[in-house]
Amino acid sequence: MLEFIYNLEYGVYILYFGYISVLSYFIGSIPFGLIFTGLFLGKDIRSIGSGNIGATNVLRTGRKELAQLTLLMDLSKGVLVVFLAFGNFAENVYSIHNHFGHPNILVHFGYSYITISGTLFCGLVAILGHCYPIWLKFKGGKGVATAIGVLLAATPWTGLIVCGAWLASAFAFRISSLAALIALGLAPITTFFIYGAAPATITALITALVFWRHRANIKRLRVGEEPKIGSNK
Repeated sequence: MLEFIYNLEYGVYILYFGYISVLSYFIGSIPFGLIFTGLFLGKDIRSIGSGNIGATNVLRTGRKELAQLTLLMDLSKGVLVVFLAFGNFAENVYSIHNHFGHPNILVHFGYSYITISGTLFCGLVAILGHCYPIWLKFKGGKGVATAIGVLLAATPWTGLIVCGAWLASAFAFRISSLAALIALGLAPITTFFIYGAAPATITALITALVFWRHRANIKRLRVGEEPKIGSNK
């Protein structure tokens, strides 16, 4: 009987995880840069600068406040998804495993590797939504702000280190893409040493996705043609 209850609870847990994952994608796919430039400028951000819907390209409109708002909202998407997922993982993982003889499931910072990894996975799905939104024929942004939001909420120490690295790199090189690549490149290593191997694996997937979305930027960086922050290119 206990085994049946365990399987039932586990099945409900999996279904809820699927629901949160789908919800994460749709939250991540909200194109705030496109919405804000359309509402306040009457323009399609995809026809400006690089054509990207992120904050860096919004800055090329000359409206710093819209770029800042886009950055904040894209970051907030990652935070919101993690918070939505976190309660489910923290509660269900604890109740299932502790009730059925696994009292040591909470092993890191008060939460299990399963909980942290699960919330990071939902964050990864949100970043996928930002990069490949169904509303825009799967042509979205590059996922940096949303990724930072996910890391700040799910793995705060990693998130803070990534933010610090981005700010330092942006100040030093004045190239947004290079700053993002340096900062996100540090994320898996930092997560591994602070939170463990399982969360680091999901973080590595997040980093790989961001790098993939920056493949054109990487080519331009190699030949010294990547525009600097604030340029109109």
